[in-house]
Amino acid sequence: VIAIEDLKTKNLQKNHHLAKSIANASWRMFRQMLEYKCEWYGKKLIAVDPKKTSRICSKCGYNSGTKPLEIREWTCSKCQTKHDRDINAAVNILHKGSTKLNGQGLAMVTS
Repeated sequence: VIAIEDLKTKNLQKNHHLAKSIANASWRMFRQMLEYKCEWYGKKLIAVDPKKTSRICSKCGYNSGTKPLEIREWTCSKCQTKHDRDINAAVNILHKGSTKLNGQGLAMVTS
């Protein structure tokens, strides 16, 4: 199983600081290749809603609110767990994907 964020690159390109990098990254092409490879090898690709994946503490579930992109590390004010923003988001994406896989709104991507 591979869980990914169901990102809308058009929305991401509204950030003028990142727009060129996002356009050059060929994210759509990467996703198509990932879909193809998952189908080829009989694996599941689950796309999850990207909302709040970097805001929510992956340990206790507390929503710490919006943070600017410059904030790469933060400490949960509820459980005091220190998080790397990207790793925390990855854990939350995996949790969301597992929930969907267990029959609570499976959102499997197929080509």
